[in-house]
Amino acid sequence: MSKDMIEATDFRDAMSLLTSAVNVVTTKGSSGIHGFTASAVCSVTDTPPTLLVCMNQTSRSHAHFLENKTLSVNVLGAHHEPISNAFASKLSSEERFKQGVWTQLATGAPVLEDALVSFDCEIQDIQEVGTHSVFMCRVVAIKHAVSQGGTDESLVYFNRAYHQVGQIEIA
Repeated sequence: MSKDMIEATDFRDAMSLLTSAVNVVTTKGSSGIHGFTASAVCSVTDTPPTLLVCMNQTSRSHAHFLENKTLSVNVLGAHHEPISNAFASKLSSEERFKQGVWTQLATGAPVLEDALVSFDCEIQDIQEVGTHSVFMCRVVAIKHAVSQGGTDESLVYFNRAYHQVGQIEIA
């Protein structure tokens, strides 16, 4: 087994071929209202319901998530590409939240009204791994999109571009 180090660019190139759901992760609390676009989100366990969310420590909103200790993961549909771009841009928090219609659930973190699904969470634990913080988040509320028999596709990121997959019936 080789002990050669893998270059960061080689790792990023390889990871670009791992298809990921596109999410907007938000928080609101004493530190204000903030959000960012994330693909590093996954389920940990269903008992208790727990998500893992990764965030770059150099992100301008990182400290706000640490202070607020809550977040919502909003899973984006294909029509949300402009919202994903806004939350990945240098726009101010105020300008970002002008995109879409927002509500809230148990924690008060912003929930995108027409997200495919939103997970409202309390941050239970934080691990620092390299350049990122890994948030272990206990899910306290879930909101599914409400539509009159409409359909939507999921927004995913693959090979450094957006794509659409699946078609679900939204009850």
